Amino acid sequence: MKKTINKTAEATEMKLFAGEKLLVILSLIGFALAAGIALYISLYGSVILPEGDVERAFSFNAAIAMFILSIAAILPISGLSSSKRKSIRWFFIPATLYAYGIETIQHFRGFNPRFSRAGSIIDNVAGILFGIDSLLIIVVTALFAIPFFRRKRPHERPLVVLGIRYAFVSTMVAFAAGLWMIVEQGRYTGAAGNLIVLHGLGFHALQALPFLGWLLERARSDVQRARRMIHTGSIVWSISILLVGLQTALGRTVFEWTPLPLLAGAALIVWLAAFVIAGLELLRSTKVSETPNPL
Repeated sequence: MKKTINKTAEATEMKLFAGEKLLVILSLIGFALAAGIALYISLYGSVILPEGDVERAFSFNAAIAMFILSIAAILPISGLSSSKRKSIRWFFIPATLYAYGIETIQHFRGFNPRFSRAGSIIDNVAGILFGIDSLLIIVVTALFAIPFFRRKRPHERPLVVLGIRYAFVSTMVAFAAGLWMIVEQGRYTGAAGNLIVLHGLGFHALQALPFLGWLLERARSDVQRARRMIHTGSIVWSISILLVGLQTALGRTVFEWTPLPLLAGAALIVWLAAFVIAGLELLRSTKVSETPNPL
């Protein structure tokens, strides 16, 4: 009886989002802030003197909300004990609330929340704390990624976990771009390089790559073929990040018709093709399951 209960509990824990209501609510707060800021921008514009730009607050809140939603999805399948999951959950809640608050409030006050040159000592201290908060998020996320790589052959959700492993590699690149922005004290480098593109592309791997695994899992695709598709889609995604990083390091925009951006775009098209194929397989399998059995 005890073994049956343990198996049932384990199956429940392996469901995406299971037990992570607070993190989901936390992400919804970020999306609500982003929506409110978008409405403000449509009415009054984005610039608030001397340094504020609420458009940046909009993109930041939306991005952090999506990041937290991704963490909420995969935390139950990390294999961590309930106490460790609780520790991670209760780290992200205050850390994210502070990030939402400082980014939003400072921009609406007209100050850069990270590198203010017009603010008071209090504004500078708040910016330093923001930097520390960001560094702690990087450290905790890196520690959270470790369990996914320790499991040599995950018996539960293997396709999703494979996508998560690749996603965390891209996420570390995104964090590196964030640290780069701290060093540069801004998002721009060189003549036209914009680190925010690299930063965002790296973070979106947390949605794109596990979701590919989820589609193939739901479609009940052949496991070996599904693994090849995830490897292919994830590798080309990683290649696109590498190419975007090189273009940015050269101080050039990724929105130009030159070899590196074109190759990065081609790599993302290959990922998109894998995503579309997985979606079609899921649609096909759904139709087959809904077809009535003549016998």
